[in-house]
Amino acid sequence: MGRRRVTPCAGCQRLRARRATLQSRVESLTATVAQLQQQLAAARKDSTTSSKPPSSDLGKPPAPPLPEGLPARPPGGQPGHPRHLRAPLPPERLTAPPQEYRLQHCPGGGHDLLPADALARVVQQMEVLRVPLRIEEHRSVPGFCPHGRKVHWPQLPPAVEYGGLVGPRLTALIAYLKGACHASYSTVRKFLRDVVGVSICRGQLIKVIGKVSQALDQPYQELLAWLPAQARLNVDETGHKDQGVPWWTWCFRASLYTLFKIEPTRSADVLLEVLGDEFNGVLGCDSFSAYRRSMRECGTVVQFCLAHLVRDVRFLTTLPDSRDRAYGGRLWAGLRHLFAVFHEREGLSERAFRRRLRAARDALWEEALREVPPTKPGQNLAKRFAEHGEAYFEFVTTPGVEPTNNLAEQAIRFVVLDRHVTQGTRGEAGRRWCERSWTVIASCLQQGRSVFDYLEAAVGAWFGDTAVPSLVPENG
Repeated sequence: MGRRRVTPCAGCQRLRARRATLQSRVESLTATVAQLQQQLAAARKDSTTSSKPPSSDLGKPPAPPLPEGLPARPPGGQPGHPRHLRAPLPPERLTAPPQEYRLQHCPGGGHDLLPADALARVVQQMEVLRVPLRIEEHRSVPGFCPHGRKVHWPQLPPAVEYGGLVGPRLTALIAYLKGACHASYSTVRKFLRDVVGVSICRGQLIKVIGKVSQALDQPYQELLAWLPAQARLNVDETGHKDQGVPWWTWCFRASLYTLFKIEPTRSADVLLEVLGDEFNGVLGCDSFSAYRRSMRECGTVVQFCLAHLVRDVRFLTTLPDSRDRAYGGRLWAGLRHLFAVFHEREGLSERAFRRRLRAARDALWEEALREVPPTKPGQNLAKRFAEHGEAYFEFVTTPGVEPTNNLAEQAIRFVVLDRHVTQGTRGEAGRRWCERSWTVIASCLQQGRSVFDYLEAAVGAWFGDTAVPSLVPENG
């Protein structure tokens, strides 16, 4: 006898349909929550988990309170720290003989004072004197030739002909204020009027800056031509505005100098134009697509910035999916071990250091490709290791290569500050001035040279119609 088929009642059918509807809604809401958690994690990115600058961390939580009973640290020098005092200037720096002050009688009893067996109290004081402005008048007195019946004027000295109203040193001062001090033309005018004691209109200041820009063209082109021959270059780029239109400032940092180039594009065409196929060194950079294209088309050897990788790995550890967090945690431990070996370099022989560095690299690389979570962030990071893993560890096999791109990023900070202050440029003349002045400032800082001294020498040579000195010292 067969089993009798029981037909569910209408109430049970309604409950089952209701359960299916609710199950579908739960799955939909679960997927929505996961998506929102991913978006929230991305929105919470800061300078420690992305390439965003530290200045963008405006919503940082307040520092945690001190443990109970522990007093707040007072400002200034701390107990137990060595005291730092300014060293006195040497006697040859004094512009006048020391002034001595002596007491003849005791202030308390009026008795005569004898020489004391104690050191004199010395106070050195520096003061700004009134600016020694020199104003000269140069006259070209004409002569008349009765034979040719023409009037002839003698040629003035080159510095007077090229400089005009503003002499070489004052020209260098204006360029220093405009470039190194981020000063606007209005600020430069106020400084010259109130401190130097001369009034120069904005149009004249623009002409002065144009002359300095021309004087710096020769050394700038010299550095540009040397870039393809460098053994190591660190490259970075940042935004630039020209009349409100987005441009890009490229930074090329070599071992002895830094060069800036403003271009309308961020693509690899700039790298191909500047470095061409001749570059055989190592390019330190981030993993931006322009550098990957240079790797494909030109075979460029690249060291991707490990600091960017560290931030990407730390971002994995903040995601809501536990698989991403576990994967990021393993990579984070491998990176910490790699940098620990790198910082132990001084205590190891070169051979031992390279051996331990390779072992740490291999362990990190293997961990990056093992048990990769099926999530999009985890797959993307693993794909990067699979396709460009060698580019992250070029420093392991090539001595002298830095594992990060900090050198270029530090050099480009000045440009970012200048961009915020000046709001960009207004044409080709402004772009050329920025390129050349930023290059001079960064290169002199890199070499420990005075920016003003170089500007003065460059302007003086150009006004004198002689070769402008190189931005790289001869012994470099």
